[in-house]
Amino acid sequence: MDDQKMVPVTSWTPDGETAPVLNEDAVISAIATVYDPEIPVNIYELGLIYAIEIAETGDVKVEMTLTAPACPSAQELPIMVRDAIAKLEGVGEVNVETVWDPPWDQSRMSEDARLSLNMF
Repeated sequence: MDDQKMVPVTSWTPDGETAPVLNEDAVISAIATVYDPEIPVNIYELGLIYAIEIAETGDVKVEMTLTAPACPSAQELPIMVRDAIAKLEGVGEVNVETVWDPPWDQSRMSEDARLSLNMF
């Protein structure tokens, strides 16, 4: 992806277009651009994102996990998530924390992810 800022959706009012407002949908869309190099499904659909907090200042905190503690992408995935969110307009500091509780399991995957991976 290029280094341009991704712009959250703006609204139109009778006075004109409003400034973009950072919201959870924009953050989720950014996170959904991140894929585990070994799995052809984005990490949001895999259920690796546990929490998203957006402060009024634009700071974003994300709690995520990995499919396993020994995941070969353990170092790079949180950085990829941080970088994807940082491209959004209006974002301040981005903190991505890897957590292990509760442990990830296949039940956290979306139906689309299960279908894509033939895991029913």
